[in-house]
Amino acid sequence: IDDTGKKVNIHRDDSNTHLFLNKTGSNTGTVATFAIATATKGSISISSSATAYNTSSDYRLKENVVLLTDGISRIKQLLPKRFNFIADKTNTLVDGFLAHEVSSIVPIAVTGEKDAVDKDGKIDPQQLDYSKIVPLLTAALQEAVSKLEVLETKVAALEAA
Repeated sequence: IDDTGKKVNIHRDDSNTHLFLNKTGSNTGTVATFAIATATKGSISISSSATAYNTSSDYRLKENVVLLTDGISRIKQLLPKRFNFIADKTNTLVDGFLAHEVSSIVPIAVTGEKDAVDKDGKIDPQQLDYSKIVPLLTAALQEAVSKLEVLETKVAALEAA
């Protein structure tokens, strides 16, 4: 505990280590802020019923803003997989992607290099931020809805004839 009464609690027992962030005095607000120098880049905030992992998205921080197009063709390049993690002794199947396959389609979603190892020769795994795929999914869905609406209009016209 520091002299302001704020604290970070890192707990370790025989089975795990975890960082415990607790907001006192209110059940809503930011529990962690991530910044470079003084520029906030993201945060973790909580309410009485949820946790939000936030990335800066304010329009004032952006330039060269254009609509995302060609979502369907990019989504078709993604290769969703079903797999289990080697470390999971229960072999629980999960749905997801292989980071190196996503890196050329949504590069901002992938951190790290394919087949990287650390100084000891151990795997330095690539990581994937699934939330970075959401804008592409949204654009593809909007394109598909637009196409569907055109087809529905054409079908209605044909049925009326």
